[in-house]
Amino acid sequence: MDPFVVLVLSLSCLLLLSLWRQSSVRGKLPPGPTPLPVIGNFLQIDVKDISQSLTNFSKVYGPVFTLYLGRQPTVVLHGYEAVKEALIDHGEEFSGRGSFPMAEKITKGLGIAFSNGSRWKEIRRFSLMTLRNLGMGKRTIEDRVQEEAQCLVEELRKTNGSPCDPTFILSCAPCNVICSIIFQNRFDYKDQDFLTFMEKVNENVRILSSPWIQENNSQQSEFTLEHLATTVNDLFGAGTETTSTTLRYALLLLLKHPHVTAKVQEEIDRVVGRHRSPCMQDRIHMPYTDAMIHEVQRFIDLIPTSVPHAVTCDTKFRNYLIPKGTTIITSLSSVLHDSKEFPNPEMFDPGHFLDKNGNFKKSDYFMPFSAGKRICAGEGLARMELFLFLTTILQNFKLKSLVHPKDIDTTPVANGFASLPPPYQLCFIPV
Repeated sequence: MDPFVVLVLSLSCLLLLSLWRQSSVRGKLPPGPTPLPVIGNFLQIDVKDISQSLTNFSKVYGPVFTLYLGRQPTVVLHGYEAVKEALIDHGEEFSGRGSFPMAEKITKGLGIAFSNGSRWKEIRRFSLMTLRNLGMGKRTIEDRVQEEAQCLVEELRKTNGSPCDPTFILSCAPCNVICSIIFQNRFDYKDQDFLTFMEKVNENVRILSSPWIQENNSQQSEFTLEHLATTVNDLFGAGTETTSTTLRYALLLLLKHPHVTAKVQEEIDRVVGRHRSPCMQDRIHMPYTDAMIHEVQRFIDLIPTSVPHAVTCDTKFRNYLIPKGTTIITSLSSVLHDSKEFPNPEMFDPGHFLDKNGNFKKSDYFMPFSAGKRICAGEGLARMELFLFLTTILQNFKLKSLVHPKDIDTTPVANGFASLPPPYQLCFIPV
């Protein structure tokens, strides 16, 4: 037989086998668009706006649907009800960590962020206990954040009101807080070891932020040096870039909306004044500032699809059968931008978190840290840093934009699974 004919027949058989296998599995999974052999649904997803693609699919297939990223099925949860039902009501079943090839290449399944099963439970329990012993959730940590806030202010003063890109300085501050917790010591922003370390952390995060459409063998103990080192790296990676990016985005939004900035600074002057540092006890008396920070996190939608989850066992969910190990994507965008909970969700408005009397209003839809058993372990620290860093900056400086507010673009730049603000400069004018 002609070799070309043999090749064509072989490829045809492979394609038919692939289609048959996908259809047999697909019969048990939630509905979704028909995948192409080998590449699945890749061509139907806009990698520059993944969240909108998921929203479009949800309009056709409902809040729970299946996509094929290559040959493997991925179940997508869209909207508050589906996300809550999975991550909170069925937290144990959905507590696995889904496939994330870039991360797996770096972590080898170690650490707290990308591990699974008993390994993950043990190291998470150990990490939380150790962080509490080091002061997490206690006044001592607030003291460290306040100290770093003052160091941050001093670094900003050195700009002498000249235009500057705040990216580097805003990255140093939360990184130094983690250093002060883990190493019991902070570093000068010009320290060469600190700068080298920052570069490595940023490099790892850049690798993980590339588009997501792509110890020895003994199990006697999880506490090998390699595992502990990976866990510490996870703490730096998750605790530095996420907070610094949120701070950077917050300043851009405050430049875009000077009336919001003026209200926040009036509240700071009234509650804190100019002669002492802001503290966490002030937050209860500063509802507008608290609402502004929540709105920044809601609006920027930092990690639109969260980090992939996986089901830990064969799971019946809404009359569908999801096989053990299936990757789960939760659309946090669909929760944070729900128009029923947040009227005009595409607008930046601290009023989304204020009641008619101007008091702070909580929302179950506020999930920037995800939810359930895989919720960010550093949520409390991140909230503290955002409040103390932003209020200390606004207590000491007027923010001056280089362009008119109406010309400021706050559209995120596409960069993998994270929403990053466009580059910009501003002037910090001492008050």
